[in-house]
Amino acid sequence: MSEKRRGEGERWGKIKGFSIQFLPYSEIRDLNSDERIKRVLGIILSNNILIIQGRLSASEEARLIGDTMAMIGHIKDFRGIELAVISGNEKESIFGKMAKGFANILAGGDFSAITIIGPASIVKEMKRNPKKIELLLNR
Repeated sequence: MSEKRRGEGERWGKIKGFSIQFLPYSEIRDLNSDERIKRVLGIILSNNILIIQGRLSASEEARLIGDTMAMIGHIKDFRGIELAVISGNEKESIFGKMAKGFANILAGGDFSAITIIGPASIVKEMKRNPKKIELLLNR
Protein backbone atom coordinates (compact mmCIF):
# COMPACT_ATOMS: atom_id res chain seq x y z
CA MET A 1 0.00 0.00 0.00
CA SER A 2 1.37 3.39 -0.91
CA GLU A 3 2.05 6.05 1.72
CA LYS A 4 -0.75 8.21 0.35
CA ARG A 5 -3.32 5.38 0.59
CA ARG A 6 -2.14 4.44 4.09
CA GLY A 7 -2.61 8.05 5.23
CA GLU A 8 -6.14 8.11 3.80
CA GLY A 9 -6.99 4.92 5.67
CA GLU A 10 -5.73 6.38 8.92
CA ARG A 11 -7.92 9.45 8.43
CA TRP A 12 -11.02 7.33 7.88
CA GLY A 13 -9.97 4.95 10.65
CA LYS A 14 -10.87 7.57 13.27
CA ILE A 15 -14.60 7.07 12.63
CA LYS A 16 -15.39 3.78 14.37
CA GLY A 17 -18.31 1.74 15.51
CA PHE A 18 -21.12 2.43 13.08
CA SER A 19 -22.71 0.99 9.99
CA ILE A 20 -25.30 2.10 7.49
CA GLN A 21 -28.52 0.12 7.38
CA PHE A 22 -31.19 0.29 4.68
CA LEU A 23 -34.76 -0.38 5.79
CA PRO A 24 -37.27 -1.05 3.00
CA TYR A 25 -40.70 0.38 3.73
CA SER A 26 -42.18 -3.11 3.33
CA GLU A 27 -40.54 -4.08 6.65
CA ILE A 28 -42.32 -1.36 8.62
CA ARG A 29 -45.52 -0.92 6.58
CA ASP A 30 -47.62 -3.27 8.72
CA LEU A 31 -46.30 -1.99 12.07
CA ASN A 32 -48.28 0.47 14.14
CA SER A 33 -46.67 3.80 15.05
CA ASP A 34 -45.32 2.57 18.40
CA GLU A 35 -43.72 -0.51 16.85
CA ARG A 36 -42.30 1.57 13.99
CA ILE A 37 -40.68 4.07 16.40
CA LYS A 38 -39.34 1.22 18.54
CA ARG A 39 -37.81 -0.46 15.48
CA VAL A 40 -36.14 2.76 14.32
CA LEU A 41 -34.81 3.54 17.82
CA GLY A 42 -33.39 0.02 18.17
CA ILE A 43 -31.41 0.49 14.97
CA ILE A 44 -30.20 4.00 15.92
CA LEU A 45 -29.21 2.99 19.45
CA SER A 46 -27.02 0.27 17.91
CA ASN A 47 -24.88 3.07 16.32
CA ASN A 48 -26.33 2.66 12.86
CA ILE A 49 -27.14 5.33 10.34
CA LEU A 50 -30.55 4.33 9.03
CA ILE A 51 -31.82 4.91 5.50
CA ILE A 52 -35.56 4.32 5.20
CA GLN A 53 -37.33 3.89 1.90
CA GLY A 54 -40.20 6.37 2.18
CA ARG A 55 -40.89 8.52 5.20
CA LEU A 56 -42.46 8.39 8.60
CA SER A 57 -45.63 10.36 9.20
CA ALA A 58 -45.26 13.85 10.69
CA SER A 59 -46.58 12.61 14.04
CA GLU A 60 -44.12 9.69 14.01
CA GLU A 61 -41.21 12.04 13.26
CA ALA A 62 -42.29 14.32 16.13
CA ARG A 63 -42.64 11.35 18.48
CA LEU A 64 -39.24 9.98 17.46
CA ILE A 65 -37.59 13.33 18.17
CA GLY A 66 -39.44 13.66 21.48
CA ASP A 67 -38.49 10.13 22.57
CA THR A 68 -34.83 10.66 21.72
CA MET A 69 -34.76 14.00 23.58
CA ALA A 70 -36.09 12.18 26.66
CA MET A 71 -33.27 9.60 26.37
CA ILE A 72 -30.46 12.15 26.43
CA GLY A 73 -28.68 11.89 29.76
CA HIS A 74 -30.27 8.52 30.54
CA ILE A 75 -28.38 6.40 27.98
CA LYS A 76 -24.60 6.48 28.09
CA ASP A 77 -23.00 8.44 25.22
CA PHE A 78 -26.38 9.10 23.55
CA ARG A 79 -26.64 12.71 22.32
CA GLY A 80 -29.80 12.54 20.23
CA ILE A 81 -30.41 12.05 16.53
CA GLU A 82 -30.06 13.87 13.25
CA LEU A 83 -32.94 13.36 10.82
CA ALA A 84 -33.46 14.47 7.22
CA VAL A 85 -35.98 13.64 4.53
CA ILE A 86 -35.51 14.19 0.84
CA SER A 87 -38.44 13.76 -1.49
CA GLY A 88 -39.13 13.83 -5.20
CA ASN A 89 -39.77 16.76 -7.47
CA GLU A 90 -41.46 19.58 -5.55
CA LYS A 91 -42.33 21.47 -8.78
CA GLU A 92 -44.98 19.02 -9.95
CA SER A 93 -48.29 20.16 -11.33
CA ILE A 94 -51.38 19.86 -9.16
CA PHE A 95 -52.49 16.83 -11.21
CA GLY A 96 -49.07 15.19 -10.78
CA LYS A 97 -49.27 15.69 -7.03
CA MET A 98 -52.79 14.25 -6.94
CA ALA A 99 -51.73 11.21 -8.96
CA LYS A 100 -48.71 10.66 -6.70
CA GLY A 101 -50.90 11.04 -3.60
CA PHE A 102 -53.36 8.47 -4.94
CA ALA A 103 -50.52 6.07 -5.77
CA ASN A 104 -49.06 6.54 -2.26
CA ILE A 105 -52.44 5.69 -0.71
CA LEU A 106 -52.68 2.51 -2.78
CA ALA A 107 -49.06 1.52 -2.03
CA GLY A 108 -49.33 2.33 1.67
CA GLY A 109 -46.46 4.82 1.85
CA ASP A 110 -44.55 7.63 0.15
CA PHE A 111 -41.90 5.87 -1.91
CA SER A 112 -40.73 9.06 -3.57
CA ALA A 113 -38.96 10.02 -0.33
CA ILE A 114 -35.86 8.79 1.49
CA THR A 115 -35.40 9.31 5.23
CA ILE A 116 -31.96 9.31 6.83
CA ILE A 117 -31.64 9.10 10.61
CA GLY A 118 -28.38 8.85 12.53
CA PRO A 119 -27.17 9.14 16.10
CA ALA A 120 -25.80 12.62 16.86
CA SER A 121 -22.67 11.02 18.29
CA ILE A 122 -21.80 9.88 14.75
CA VAL A 123 -23.60 12.35 12.48
CA LYS A 124 -22.40 15.88 13.10
CA GLU A 125 -24.76 17.54 10.65
CA MET A 126 -27.04 16.78 7.72
CA LYS A 127 -27.18 19.42 5.00
CA ARG A 128 -30.31 19.08 2.91
CA ASN A 129 -30.75 20.49 -0.57
CA PRO A 130 -33.80 19.79 -2.71
CA LYS A 131 -32.04 16.93 -4.51
CA LYS A 132 -29.41 15.62 -2.09
CA ILE A 133 -28.44 15.16 1.55
CA GLU A 134 -24.88 15.65 2.75
CA LEU A 135 -23.84 13.79 5.91
CA LEU A 136 -21.03 15.31 7.93
CA LEU A 137 -19.65 12.78 10.40
CA ASN A 138 -17.98 13.39 13.76
CA ARG A 139 -14.37 12.30 14.05
